[in-house]
Amino acid sequence: MEPKATTSMAVGRLLKNAAIRYRDKEAVCCVTTGKRVSYLRLNERVNRLADRFLKMGFKKGDMVAFVLSNRVEIIETFFAIGKIGLVGLPLNYRMTAKEIVQMVIHAEAKALIFETAYTKIAEAVRQQVPSVKTFVGLGGQIPEIALDYEKLIADGSPVEPEIEIKEEDDYYLNLTSGTTGLPKSYMLTHYNNALVIIDMTMMFHVREDDVALIVFPIFGRVGFAWMGAAIYNGAKIVTMNFEPKRVLEVIQAEKVTISNWVATMAQFVLAVPDLEKYDLSSLRGLVFAGAAFPIPVQEQVKKRICKTLYEFYGLQETAIIINASPADKERKPASQGKVSPWNEVRIVDSSGKDVPTGTIGEIIAKSTSGTSAYYKNPQKTKETFKNGWCHTEDLAYFDEEGYLFIAGRTKDMIVTGGQNVFAADVENTLMAHPAVADCAVIGLPDEKWGEIVAAVIVKKPDVAVKDEDIVAFCKGEISGFKIPKRIIWSEGNIPRTPTGKVQKFVLVDKYSKK
Repeated sequence: MEPKATTSMAVGRLLKNAAIRYRDKEAVCCVTTGKRVSYLRLNERVNRLADRFLKMGFKKGDMVAFVLSNRVEIIETFFAIGKIGLVGLPLNYRMTAKEIVQMVIHAEAKALIFETAYTKIAEAVRQQVPSVKTFVGLGGQIPEIALDYEKLIADGSPVEPEIEIKEEDDYYLNLTSGTTGLPKSYMLTHYNNALVIIDMTMMFHVREDDVALIVFPIFGRVGFAWMGAAIYNGAKIVTMNFEPKRVLEVIQAEKVTISNWVATMAQFVLAVPDLEKYDLSSLRGLVFAGAAFPIPVQEQVKKRICKTLYEFYGLQETAIIINASPADKERKPASQGKVSPWNEVRIVDSSGKDVPTGTIGEIIAKSTSGTSAYYKNPQKTKETFKNGWCHTEDLAYFDEEGYLFIAGRTKDMIVTGGQNVFAADVENTLMAHPAVADCAVIGLPDEKWGEIVAAVIVKKPDVAVKDEDIVAFCKGEISGFKIPKRIIWSEGNIPRTPTGKVQKFVLVDKYSKK
C-alpha cells in the first residue's frame, strides 16, 4: 500500500492551531476599524460566525459572496467559511454594482456579507439576484435587508465546528477581472492556498516576531496569502486600506517589519512631502509584485524607505512561480528572480518549443498553488491550459544563470497600479457612447502608475464631445481603475490588419512619444 498522510492541509485548521500555539499574542491590528484581537479571540469569533452560518442552514459547498475592504472581518470571514466548507466569492469593492451583480449570478451565491459603505451594491444584488436570500451587514448602520454581523457572532457558539474539510475541497472562487460577458474566474482549493502560504513563508522569511502590514486587498490572492503566512508563523497582522501618509504613520507606530507593495504604492509614498520625518527603521524588507518595478524607483525605495527588497512574479492563476531574494535584487535589479520551489517554468515560441537562453518567448508554467481550469468557461480553459501548462501570454527570457526578465505581453491587458484591465472591457463600453465611431484602448507608460489606460477614439462626424463626457459616461459602467486617464482624439482611422485586428503596437509607439 502506498503511504498516505493521516490528515490534510485544511486552511481553517491553521487558525485553530495558531490559537493554541500563540494564544494571547496579538493576531490582528485593524487600522481600518481600530480593533485589536488576540489569536484566541480571533479563533473564537471565527467559530461563532461559522456556527451561525450552519444554524442558518448553510451546507458544505454553498457559495457565500462578500464585499469587504481590508479589515479584521474579512479575515474572520475567510476562516469561518474555511472551517465549515463553504465556498467564498471575495469581490473587489472597487467594482460597480453592475459588475458585482453579474459575478454573484455567475457564481450562484446564496449569501452576501457586505460593509455598509457598499449598501447600494447589496441593494442591487437583492433586487436583481433573488437566489441570494441572506444578507449580512457590518461596519455602521445596518440596513433592514441585512442581519447584523456582530449580533450573529454574539449568538454563535465558540466551539470548533465538526465538519470534515479535505485539502482538495473548494475554498474560494477567485476573480481575475470583470468582463462584459462571463467573469474570468477560477476555483482555488484548500491545498492551493496552503501551499502558497508555505511558499510565502520560505521566500520572504516570515517569522513569529514579524509585524506584517497588509495593504494589498485581502480579497485577492496576494493579500490572502500574506494573511495566511502571518497566521502560519504567529506573526502580527496590521491591515488597512492603502493611504500613503497613513502607511508611514502605521509603520512607525506599529513597528512594521515587512509589507508587500506594487511600484505605484512606492511612488505615492515617496511623494509624501515629509517622508523623512517618519521612523521606518523597523522595516526589514519590502516585497514588490504586480507591475513593472523600474530601477530608478527601486533605488529611491532603498535610499528613502527600506534598503532590503524582494520581488516575485506570477499570475493569479499560478500564484508565485518566480521570486527574487534581496541578494538577487542587488545582483540583477531588473530581474523578477528565479523559478520558485515545486514549480516548473519554461519560455517557449509560438509552436510551444523551448527557446534558447536569452531569447524572448512566452512564459508557461505548472504550479502547485495554481488552478488548471476557469470556472464555467471551457473555451478560455482550452486556450490557457494546454497539456498541463498554464500559458501566461507574458513575454520574457531567461539569462544564463536562470534569472527571468519580463519583456512584455502578448495579451491585450494593461496593468495600471497593479490592477489588471482588459482593453476589450473598456472598448465595449466606449463603443456604446453615441459619439464614438471607433476606438482602441492601449496602455501607455507612466511614472506613477506603471501604465495608464489610454483610449484612442474616432468620433462620429458633426458630433460635439469632450474628454469629460467620455469619462462621465464610463462611470457606473466600469470600475474606476478601468476608466481612461488619457483620451486621444484620432483624426484618421484606427490602424488595423487586413483581417480587422487593431495594430496596437503602432498606437503605443505613436502616443508613448507624446
